[in-house]
Amino acid sequence: MLSKNKEYVVDIVDIGQGGVGIGKFDGFTVFVDGGLVKDKIKVKITKSKKNYAVGEIVEIIEPSPFRVERKCPKELKDCGGCQIQELDYQEQLNIKTNEVKQVISRIGKLDDVIIHPALGMEEPFRYRNKAQFPIQKVGGVPVIGFYKKKSHDIIPTDECIIQHDVNDKIIKIIKTYIRAYKVSIYDEKTHTGVLRHLVTKVGFTTKEVMVVLVANGKKLPYLNELASVLKENIPGFKTLVVNVNREKTNVILGNENRIIYGDGKINDNIGDLVFEISPLSFFQVNPIQTEVLYGKALEYAELSGDETVFDAYCGTGTITLFLSQKAKKVYGVEIIPQAIENANINAKENNVDNVEFFVGESEIVIPDLINKGIKADVVVVDPPRKGCDVKLLNAITNINAERIVYVSCDPSTLARDLAILEENGYKTIEVQPVDMFPHTFHVETVCLLSRK
Repeated sequence: MLSKNKEYVVDIVDIGQGGVGIGKFDGFTVFVDGGLVKDKIKVKITKSKKNYAVGEIVEIIEPSPFRVERKCPKELKDCGGCQIQELDYQEQLNIKTNEVKQVISRIGKLDDVIIHPALGMEEPFRYRNKAQFPIQKVGGVPVIGFYKKKSHDIIPTDECIIQHDVNDKIIKIIKTYIRAYKVSIYDEKTHTGVLRHLVTKVGFTTKEVMVVLVANGKKLPYLNELASVLKENIPGFKTLVVNVNREKTNVILGNENRIIYGDGKINDNIGDLVFEISPLSFFQVNPIQTEVLYGKALEYAELSGDETVFDAYCGTGTITLFLSQKAKKVYGVEIIPQAIENANINAKENNVDNVEFFVGESEIVIPDLINKGIKADVVVVDPPRKGCDVKLLNAITNINAERIVYVSCDPSTLARDLAILEENGYKTIEVQPVDMFPHTFHVETVCLLSRK
């Protein structure tokens, strides 16, 4: 056991969940935020437990060969947007590949699966099409930025290298707007004040820009004037929306939208398909890698044009429409009504008539479809981070589909669900990690399973 507040020299041997460095001192585990594999560092122990300790970096004695210079200013090093920016990008990909391998082996108990190296980006910066900036008063001065790691304290951010560069200009305009019109800033501790967040969405191919101001119910001043400034200074500016969120919650967006300028939506493309994006609709934040991810899902589906496909957790129908290009018929299921509304709009916009969408829980809707005589040849699932409901996994296997394509945003729940599907008569054939979020510890994965 190490002593709190004392300093020790630690060798970093791995990177764990959240991008934290896993260090060793005489065989004892020390977790060090900012530690990279093969770093030798002096740390000060901030927490000491029987089986592990937590420390902060005092000095980097021997830097890792994978350590690279930050592109962000040093004053932003505690920003929660990037966890592993100082790690060489190829090594980021290696670590993400290994994480997928480890959890599939450890949790899924699957050791005979082909796991490909993670597919990365040629230019892993400025890739995000959506940004959510909290707004606070610090020392009486309004600031816009990102939360400091493991806190709700804002680090002022004038630019962010993983966000679309149009956001840098928008932030400056919103700051000027706040100062010029003495806009009331929300205080999450007292639940007073008005302006809570700035949300932006950008179409990477269309160049259309949406600006959303999240407000605590009350009116914001001079919004038409703000819209005029945005129109004059932001190329592609298309719409300004006030989203109303009166709740005492960490959830950023409320359910009510007030359109100030434009039509409250933008469009963007993935491949040849166009998608309508509203303030509340889900759309993958990295459009370049989304095309890679969905392309791999389509490849794994092995569609010839005669197949019927079930798409569970279909959201706004992005994967559904991708699949429709090579399938006979695709049925999309999603529990959120507004997402299905958007999915139907997207199908109409793309002149796709071989899809049908249903609102409800996939584990209920899909068995109902089966009872109506609809049989799927291929099933695609793209669940939230918690993974698939067991009822859905059982329903899927009862379909007796030839193939299952599983798209995952969490390797641990993916591994758990693959183990269940293996027990239920399916074999995991291939796993392809895709780096949707460079400089963070997150990784997306697409898997192919075939009926045994």
